[in-house]
Amino acid sequence: MSTDPRLPDSDLPDEISGEGGRAVSEINRLILESLAPLEVPPSHRASLRGRLMARVGDSKRRHAGLVTVRAGDGAWREIKAGVRTKTLREGPEGASVLIELAPGAALPVHRHRHLEEGIVLQGGLQLGDLELGPGDYHVSPAGSRHGRISSRQGGIAYLRGTSLGHTAAVFAELIGGLLPGDGPALHTVLAGEGNWEAIAEGAEQKLLWRDGDFISRFVRMAPGTRLPPHAHDGEEECIMLAGEAFFGDILVRAGEFHLALLGSMHQEAVSETGAMVFLRSREALPVPAA
Repeated sequence: MSTDPRLPDSDLPDEISGEGGRAVSEINRLILESLAPLEVPPSHRASLRGRLMARVGDSKRRHAGLVTVRAGDGAWREIKAGVRTKTLREGPEGASVLIELAPGAALPVHRHRHLEEGIVLQGGLQLGDLELGPGDYHVSPAGSRHGRISSRQGGIAYLRGTSLGHTAAVFAELIGGLLPGDGPALHTVLAGEGNWEAIAEGAEQKLLWRDGDFISRFVRMAPGTRLPPHAHDGEEECIMLAGEAFFGDILVRAGEFHLALLGSMHQEAVSETGAMVFLRSREALPVPAA
């Protein structure tokens, strides 16, 4: 999914193209000139710097235990012809990664070691007769067998609980895929399926999967939504699917990954634009912190 807000030149209004565009550039120049920095008296510099650094230190303490992977962070690694991955985090129950398949690329039959969840972000994937597109969710319980996964048009997906990146684990999954039996049933929730339920003013969720004490869901926030601070009694993992939201001082935008470790705390969550996020956390939404 594209998050680029720019419009092609043909879509620009007449008043900001051609002669009008030069007028806008001149206005912008005058505005920038008026925003020239003010000289701070030497006697105030130390005090100003001290207050700024105190603010930075306070923000760092309040956001301890929160990890964000930006869209430009990390490195892509080719794992086979036409398939590459970028690791977002490593965990005891598999890794979280982005995976990209070039048009015509495929992954072989395999059997999952962990519960693996996937969401198509761009393009499309084919799992046998199953067609998956942007926003579609697919889960494979531990021990389940996946047939060949391919992409006619090319696609990018987010995977949580995968063995990709660990050679021995991947080899074991490939060998397991050769054994008879399909194991536990796979489960899919297409983008247009499922029910949304209100969880707060301006916010609602769609439940996707329960895994012991944890639940996976989509959460969407209307523009202007504000959710209260809360503490975490378990890890909370999410990837922003559309829009953007502030978690305290941390801005998370579409395509970015965010992890809250056990014992960490989220400050107020605010979305001025609206947002939709995949979230895996304890079954009940975290209670407000004291």
